[in-house]
Amino acid sequence: MSAPASARSALRRHDGEPLWRHFVMAGLIAALLAPLVFFPPFALIEARLFDLLSIIAPPRPFPSGVEVVAIDEPSFAEIRQRWPWSRELHARLVERLRAAGAKVVGIDIIFAEPSTEEADRALASALGPDVVLAADDVLTKLDHGIQTTRVNPIDPFLDADAAAGVASVDPDPDVYLRRMPTQPDSFAAEILRLAGEPAAPAPAGALIQYFGPARTYPTVSYYQALDPEEFLQPGRFKDKIVLVGLSLKAATSVNAGAPDTFPTPFTVTTGELTAGVEVQATILDNLRHDLFVVPVPRIAVLGLLLAAALVAAALSARGVTWRTGLAALSVVALVFAGAWLALRFGRVWMPPALPAAASLAVFGARFGLDYARERQLRHAVSEAFSRYLSPELVAQLARDPGALKLGGERRNLSILFCDVRGFTTLSEKLKDQPERLTGLINRLLDPLSEAVLAEGGTIDKYMGDCVMAFWNAPLPSHDHPLRAVRAAMRMMDAVTMLNAALRQEEGEHAPQFAVGVGINTGDCVVGNVGSRWRYDYSVLGDTVNLASRLESLSKEYAVSLILGPATAEAVQDDYVLIELDRIAVRGRATESAIFTVVAPASRRHDPAISELTRLHAQALAGLRQERGDEALGLIVRCQTLAPSLAGYYRTLMRKIGRTPR
Repeated sequence: MSAPASARSALRRHDGEPLWRHFVMAGLIAALLAPLVFFPPFALIEARLFDLLSIIAPPRPFPSGVEVVAIDEPSFAEIRQRWPWSRELHARLVERLRAAGAKVVGIDIIFAEPSTEEADRALASALGPDVVLAADDVLTKLDHGIQTTRVNPIDPFLDADAAAGVASVDPDPDVYLRRMPTQPDSFAAEILRLAGEPAAPAPAGALIQYFGPARTYPTVSYYQALDPEEFLQPGRFKDKIVLVGLSLKAATSVNAGAPDTFPTPFTVTTGELTAGVEVQATILDNLRHDLFVVPVPRIAVLGLLLAAALVAAALSARGVTWRTGLAALSVVALVFAGAWLALRFGRVWMPPALPAAASLAVFGARFGLDYARERQLRHAVSEAFSRYLSPELVAQLARDPGALKLGGERRNLSILFCDVRGFTTLSEKLKDQPERLTGLINRLLDPLSEAVLAEGGTIDKYMGDCVMAFWNAPLPSHDHPLRAVRAAMRMMDAVTMLNAALRQEEGEHAPQFAVGVGINTGDCVVGNVGSRWRYDYSVLGDTVNLASRLESLSKEYAVSLILGPATAEAVQDDYVLIELDRIAVRGRATESAIFTVVAPASRRHDPAISELTRLHAQALAGLRQERGDEALGLIVRCQTLAPSLAGYYRTLMRKIGRTPR
């Protein structure tokens, strides 16, 4: 059974597909994904990936040199004032912090409106060139654009030499705070300037590197900072930058709204918000230590996208296997690992979402193409196998391809050879009509093949006018000898029907066909046999050779069917058999009996059949014991009982030297 041409062609197309096509496919996938770089909603996916990667082993500036004084719930409980607190209280805090050695005090509270004259005077007297007060930039949308309004602390506070720093922040559309302020006079920048550590503003689009969740910075409550001698260890604020601001878990009053808190990357894992004053401390350290992260330009993201797609194309160019799956996971892992390494050690953000998506899309497209090609190949193979196997076996192979073991294995098989009698004579007669000869032989081989397939056999090959088939491979069949014999009986019935049809079509001069069938059962080697250029799924072994010999002996013994000894033993309960003779078989010291079918088992007790089998056995015994006259009489009686075996009995008469009648 040859490997189907269509299947071999499909394999060649798969193995020989030009490599450049894979890279063109990768380029097309990259081009399809490229618009996402400029699609704002996709930026939120990249931002969330930044959140996840930036919190993995974050840097921790040490020593920070920043202390946070939190206006928190314990302070409200201790101070017992309604918000906003009196400015005399803030003045006292500034004086206590200065006395405790604070280098710079930053108050993240906007004093944009006057309070009482005494309170404002008290706070102004406490302020100085070591204090930064919060300012705000308010954006107002107008018909002709956006107006920015600076909201500064009231003039008496600025006149007291206090600096004003813009504490405004710009959350992303998902309300997470990731962007560094770009104002040169930002709150953190002004604090660093007063501390003698001026820093250039971060470039536009720079991202904040957070160092931990809420309360990562050393934090004390406001009421504790008012009396550090009692509540804090000595020197707590010595030479430190101290930031003062709200750090509440709930709103300060019904009308105050939400407190000054923001979701940060650590909110993803902790679910907690970070106070605005601690965000300002983080921004300060980002500026002081150059820890902010700069996103790569969009053109670089497009380059990474294309590179990832091409790498995936190179790794999947030879088709998708389990190794390719590992390669796909490795590429994605390398993309994310590279993004993290660049973020951690290069302070550069290379969004991995699109490169990873591009590589997965290429692997997925390669898998899809291979799957479609595999489906096409399976269809081609199934279609080709359907010419050799029954539809049921083809369907079973499709469900369980592992049942088709390639390479060769030892199995007990039943082998059938069927040859057309008189084909040489017919070919000579029709040598000038090759189309008619081909049509006739195809018309005969069609029902012969159908008989094999109807009994679940595998057609090995056609050799001119001969058909070779076997059972019990590639799929197992426990009753394979019986199926082979039934197929032979179907073949003979099919020949009879074809002869009748030809006689009806062409009259008495129509060609008449006859077949000789040999069946043998035994161990064989079955599998792929051939070279690397062409191979057959076929069988080898002495069992095959004996089956072929039995087919040729059917002409000598003038019977349509001859069974080997193992086949006869397997079907003796299903058919009435008679022994034809004993022949020498290579590899055996004794001769082996060969048999033919006389009738189905249902006629075993028919008087004529019973008499035939009894007399036939006696005739063979007489021949072997050289009792020629006795054997001749028995043969004549058998010939009368079985006219279909007349040719065989004439052969026996010649063996005892008598001229057959």
